[in-house]
Amino acid sequence: MNPVVEQILGYARSVWRRRWLVLIIAWLVATISWVWIYSLENRYRAQARVYVDTQSLLKPLLGGLAIQPNLQQQISMMTRTIVSRPNLEKLARMTDLDLRAKTPQQQEALYNGLAGRISLGGGDENLYTISFVDPKPDLAKRVVQALLTIFTESSLGGTRQDLTKSQKFIDDQLKHYEEKLLEKEKDLEEFKRRNMGNMPGTGGGFYGQYAQVSAALEQAKQELDEASNRKQQLSRQLEDQEETLVAVVPVTSATTALDARIAALQSQIDNLRLKYTDLHPEIARTKHLIARLHEQKKQEEDSTRAQNKELVKSQNPIYQQLTIAIAEADATVASLKSRVAQLAKKRDELYRTADSVPRIEGEYTQMMRDYGVYQKNFGALLDRRETATLTSEVETKTDSVDFRVVDPPRVEGKPVWPNRPFLVTVAPFGGLALGGVLAFLLGQLRPTVLSRRQLNELTGLPLLGAVTMIQTDEMRQRARKLNYVYFAATGALFIAYLGQIVYYLLLSPAA
Repeated sequence: MNPVVEQILGYARSVWRRRWLVLIIAWLVATISWVWIYSLENRYRAQARVYVDTQSLLKPLLGGLAIQPNLQQQISMMTRTIVSRPNLEKLARMTDLDLRAKTPQQQEALYNGLAGRISLGGGDENLYTISFVDPKPDLAKRVVQALLTIFTESSLGGTRQDLTKSQKFIDDQLKHYEEKLLEKEKDLEEFKRRNMGNMPGTGGGFYGQYAQVSAALEQAKQELDEASNRKQQLSRQLEDQEETLVAVVPVTSATTALDARIAALQSQIDNLRLKYTDLHPEIARTKHLIARLHEQKKQEEDSTRAQNKELVKSQNPIYQQLTIAIAEADATVASLKSRVAQLAKKRDELYRTADSVPRIEGEYTQMMRDYGVYQKNFGALLDRRETATLTSEVETKTDSVDFRVVDPPRVEGKPVWPNRPFLVTVAPFGGLALGGVLAFLLGQLRPTVLSRRQLNELTGLPLLGAVTMIQTDEMRQRARKLNYVYFAATGALFIAYLGQIVYYLLLSPAA
């Protein structure tokens, strides 16, 4: 016979000789296990499925106007942190489980137990499954419902909290830049007040101003020469005219020539006011001339009241027109002289400040550059605040993420744990395996010779013969009875196993 097969058969015979030990251990293990399995508390699973829809119609409509958060990243972070400590504490409060924990140790055990029994699965195409296992089906259902609420609120709360922080930061920065702008505006105001008269204009700076003043001075001188020549020509024409003409005319206030002169001078004042103020010398002289004409008119009206008609010397109309033209020319010449004097004075002042004005222009340019930077940043922050406000309105008044409960929380009819049929099956066969292992180990610790070959190998001596054991009828009958008892006990073990299988599969309330 093959030595390996013979050795295996030897081990089997050694275990068979201790078969009662194997059976007793199997009965003990099976009985204890069955009692423990029967005493186990059923655990039921409550679960719900929710679909997260991130496709919002507002996203393309508000492109560029409001900030669109990364919804997929938020949902991914939320699924990873659903069993965080704050969420577990909130879950315990929502389901009144916190009332069971009185001490910090009990609270810690409660939160750890909740975290171990919560399961969030799925995620393919934004479809998630939330489940919870508990001995009480109603409690398991309430926990899943609370988890749905936390799942929904946590995805929105983080974005709104970030928006609140962003708005606060922008408001703080706006306040800071507003203070900077006010400070710069005060500095500019003080700078302008301190350097009044030397401030750079809009004509290209100091050198541009100087060129403009020089050009204006030359033009004013040219106009003054033209006005002086015109006055001289009018004076020569006036010398050739008679001042008065004799005629019999009714003298009334309506026909006096002074009204025409007053109207002409008044029209001249109106034209001058388009260019100058009432303090201008030409306007002042014209007003003085009008006042004199009014006084003269009053005197003539007083004389005409005494007589209706008399011989009077009426003024020559051409003489009057020349007189008016000469008065206008005098006013123009005086105005141009004043203008020439002012421009010359301004040019001299610019020439004297030729060294200081460029430095003032440089300082002013630097201050305006700094002011422009602050103003630009302030305007950009205002735009960002409006964007943040619009984004906050979108997050508050609309749902950028739509949660649709595909399957509401429900509890399965059968408990998910323990699997009693499986455990009941493992118990007897596990007991038999444990008994067989112990019998094998005892056979190795206390070996016995069961064959001639084994004896020859142990002693190393030649085997001369073997004596067969002769059993009496009483011994055989006794051995037969023991075998009956053994097989009956083994059968009872399997019948008990089958009975429990039938009970847990068909008759048990959890079946």
